[in-house]
Amino acid sequence: MSPCTDVTIELDAFNVGKTNIVKRKALTFGGKGLNVAIGVKRLGEECHTTGIMYNENGFMFENVLDKEGVPFTFVWNKGRARENYKFIDRRAMLTEVNDVGEEISREKAEEVLAMVRMLSAKSKVAVLSGGLPRGVHPSFYAELVKAVDGNCMKIVDASGARMFAALDERVDLVKPNIDELEDTIGRQVESKEDMLAGCYELINRGAKRVLLSLGKRGAVITDGRENYFCKSLQVAVNSTVGAGDGMVAAAAVQLEKGAALPAILRAGVAAGTATVMTVGQTSFTKEKYNEVLSTLQVKRI
Repeated sequence: MSPCTDVTIELDAFNVGKTNIVKRKALTFGGKGLNVAIGVKRLGEECHTTGIMYNENGFMFENVLDKEGVPFTFVWNKGRARENYKFIDRRAMLTEVNDVGEEISREKAEEVLAMVRMLSAKSKVAVLSGGLPRGVHPSFYAELVKAVDGNCMKIVDASGARMFAALDERVDLVKPNIDELEDTIGRQVESKEDMLAGCYELINRGAKRVLLSLGKRGAVITDGRENYFCKSLQVAVNSTVGAGDGMVAAAAVQLEKGAALPAILRAGVAAGTATVMTVGQTSFTKEKYNEVLSTLQVKRI
């Protein structure tokens, strides 16, 4: 619902109030749902993406999807897609500045719901992901979930009121990170017990499974009965753009195959790790994914 241009800038140090010299800059055209679609395609599966796109620079997003072989059907709106800036210094410290997108009308939102109804009727998994543009209430996530065909599994990657709205309609998997979990449940997560309690709260509200990203530490998955942890590899972070989306893409593929929790978790961590190791792209390569996957171990907690 909110595509964006991500501008990743590498610096020796990020100095507030002073001039900063760029070492390297990369532009990527995506947004969470589009990044997931690219990841799914790179894993060799078929997908289709929809949502809002903007008249002034939408062709750049279409070019990327065409190159990746991802089919799309967008609802077009006036204006430009938003631009997000990510600054990474030599300590791998990340500072983000996220833009606010153009406002859309209720009519445009209804067109998106119609697209979701049509496409999900021909799909096995639907991923509903990311922020919402101005003019759209968080409760729209409940409408999106309801629009998905009853025979299609539902994955939601959102936080706060958007996630709670989706959970009211029941979903098969949610994928918060630690910050998003804290934002959603309204308290800090300071221990393993806090972490699992927060995940269980999402399950009690309507999620069948919670895949919790721990960033460079790895991830946890739970269905409220079984809990598993997978530690990530210690790798150089070339870009954080799309890492969570890579995790969702791999999880979606495994969910469609009927995989158990450990396989979903291991695939998700492999894709997220492979994404941060990939330079100048919004997603991982399948070769890097397979390389990382072969090294990962899952343990029950």
